[in-house]
Amino acid sequence: MQIQADRITIIGGGLAGCEAAYQAVKRGLAVDLYEMRFAGPGARSEFRTPAHETGLLAELVCSNSLKSVERTNAHGLLKAELEMMDSLILRCARETAVPAGKALAVDRMEFARRVTDRIASDKNIKVIGREVTELPDGPLIVASGPLTSDEFAQSLARFAGGENLFFYDAIAPVVSAESLDHKKMFRASRYSDEPGQYWNCPLSKTQYLEFVEQLVRAERHLPHDFEKGHFYEGCLPVEVMAERNVNSLRFGMMKPVGLIDPAENRRPYAVLQLRQENRGGTTLNLVGFQTQLTQPEQRRIFRMIPALERAEFYRYGSIHRNTYLRSPGLIQSTMQSRSNDKIFFAGQITGVEGYVESAAMGLLAGINAGRYSAGKELVSAPEHTVTGSLARYVSDAEKGKDFQPMNANFGLLPPLDDPPRAKKERYVAYAERSLKVMEEFVGIVNR
Repeated sequence: MQIQADRITIIGGGLAGCEAAYQAVKRGLAVDLYEMRFAGPGARSEFRTPAHETGLLAELVCSNSLKSVERTNAHGLLKAELEMMDSLILRCARETAVPAGKALAVDRMEFARRVTDRIASDKNIKVIGREVTELPDGPLIVASGPLTSDEFAQSLARFAGGENLFFYDAIAPVVSAESLDHKKMFRASRYSDEPGQYWNCPLSKTQYLEFVEQLVRAERHLPHDFEKGHFYEGCLPVEVMAERNVNSLRFGMMKPVGLIDPAENRRPYAVLQLRQENRGGTTLNLVGFQTQLTQPEQRRIFRMIPALERAEFYRYGSIHRNTYLRSPGLIQSTMQSRSNDKIFFAGQITGVEGYVESAAMGLLAGINAGRYSAGKELVSAPEHTVTGSLARYVSDAEKGKDFQPMNANFGLLPPLDDPPRAKKERYVAYAERSLKVMEEFVGIVNR
């Protein structure tokens, strides 16, 4: 059943909401876009979040970098895919770019002004500077972002179930399985002689003590004021645990109890466990290693673990204020709600991480809201594209309780049929395959 309306409400004027609005209007819908911070020219909004400074749409609150533009990088490939689908966010970013080598960085204010002008000047988009506190009946796209207001978050919790809405995010790093030294790790589950579900990376006493010493001394990300002091005892940063006692990790996430290292035929002094992150086993999660270390320090410190000496990081660990849904089981890869076909979700609230990733989910939501209104079949981006792999990740019902936010990486893509041995050549092959199927997808979308 189609929406039977030519107007849709979008909640949130960040990158995802603006991209969704642009795509929906292209497909014949009029849009009411609610952004509580929005203020007209010369006006001052009465609403602020702890991270935003202006009343502009699409304000970037952290870095001004949208990451790599190289197609042999998952972030760069995602940009190429979105540009093939006529992304407003990517166009405005290109128009306001500043020198940043192989990355796409923007003049933060000019970028926000450019997006605001494009959206607010569209006769089919009405931008409303007012907070939404209750989930409307629909048709609707929810793109309220990681700093969703408390009242609206409560309404979302009632819709999704309180256990499916998270207000605080503790993320462990994810690494490439093929970048690890498998000779220095073994597969086992605790107290079992059978091949286990975890890869285990043993450390000697000397290696462990040196690791803890460097971990405690490492440079950390300085959180915003609204992110400070919100640690849960059940998910403390690994460096905070190490500060408390030199043996905290050995009795916590690095405990060797129930594990026998076959190379030594005895229990290790300490062990890092790696859990399979995707179906293909190409990405592995550092179990319990949520952290506030800076990204360079994560690379330096975690590579001290023998099996991780050359680890390639697909996602870095973090702990920060974030509102997101446990999307698997709640949304489909089309961004449509599983329980209410008039509601779509987009952006970081779906469980993607990153500016461009958020815009990508907004693009899919806007496309499908327009198609649904017109009575057309909804579309899912191909899983062999970065866009499609992200949508599949946040909608994969098998993720269940293990679901955590994720950004673009090649580990989300299905393996190549005949992968080249060299890493760079593999990435070229991923890009060629992705762009080929994306071209076909664009033809379907534009029919």
